[in-house]
Amino acid sequence: MNLLAVAAVSLLFVTAVPYICYLGLYAWIRPQGSPADKEPAEPTVSIVLPTYNEAQIVETKLDDLLELDYPMEKVELVVVDSSTDDTRELIRNYFADMDAPELVLLEEDERRGLAPALNDAYEAASNEMVVKTDCDSKLSPDVLREAAANLADDDVAAVTGRNVEVLGGSEVESGYRGVQSHIQQLESHLDSTLIFHGPFSAFENDALLPIDPNSLADDTELALKIRRQGDRVLFDPAVQYMEASHSEFVKRRKQKDRRGMGLIRLLVQHRDAIGRYGKYGRVVLPFNWWFMIVSPWLLAVTIVIWTGAALSLFGIGGLAVPVAISVFVFLGQRDLLGPVQTLYSIFDTQVSLLRASVELLIGDSDGTWDVDSELREAFE
Repeated sequence: MNLLAVAAVSLLFVTAVPYICYLGLYAWIRPQGSPADKEPAEPTVSIVLPTYNEAQIVETKLDDLLELDYPMEKVELVVVDSSTDDTRELIRNYFADMDAPELVLLEEDERRGLAPALNDAYEAASNEMVVKTDCDSKLSPDVLREAAANLADDDVAAVTGRNVEVLGGSEVESGYRGVQSHIQQLESHLDSTLIFHGPFSAFENDALLPIDPNSLADDTELALKIRRQGDRVLFDPAVQYMEASHSEFVKRRKQKDRRGMGLIRLLVQHRDAIGRYGKYGRVVLPFNWWFMIVSPWLLAVTIVIWTGAALSLFGIGGLAVPVAISVFVFLGQRDLLGPVQTLYSIFDTQVSLLRASVELLIGDSDGTWDVDSELREAFE
């Protein structure tokens, strides 16, 4: 074996070690159920719903919210809208003859980005528990009660949940969310989780803090800031929602890369939290740094070195390495890898994180989302 091959094996080993350690920690702790001391609770709730050109799906979303198992007289809906279509009119008409929930409609003259809109919505929210949800998601009927039971624990100030069904049937996203849910459940039993999810996140109103107007990871940023204040921020698998996603490689880049940019930038901005705040800073944040920032680059370098080693050892036959990777991607994006489909889901996420790192190094984003009409169809 030549030096290139030795280097490739060594890099692969180094990349894998933190994941093996996390698996060992998971096997040791065996986290089950909610990490909070949950008690039934029924606080008043403000549901924050940011909208932009949602005419295609907004009534379906409102139907979903009104079907929640919760007394609507205790709920207000805070909509912050920057649409150029009929979204506002549809919302007004929907609530025209309705006493509950109360509607608070914040109308933006121009689209400023999600974080500034959410700052205004959170400031307008008047109730004890504030829930943020996305228009292109569906919620389990008991989601408010499960969230409230988590926040009844005095140590807990925020909770997010699990995507139990990927609308549109993406096995790639389903595989990744399955792995992610196990990681977040472990993190929450250790201390707190990092990533909060746009389809459903709940916060104590008293714990809310302003979000960076340029944030690309608003829910996670808010949760991280709350943890830095001393409260726990949890993932509870009993808090359930559904969200649409693609499997096709190119379409996933549009959906996933921006999320990766936001998370990476947030980790770098809060790098001083490493080693602080108990196991959150000693275990959770270092692992996420490895997964989101270090591992994607190591994986890319490993593939390059493996290809170089194969070419040096086998000549043109060494091209079998990039060909094998291409076949892996081709089959993976079509959900055809059977028992190793989850492995492809992780690989796909590492691709997005690598692309996000490169984009952060050479470019920027204005903080706005592009409307994905195909995913909107999956939600209808």
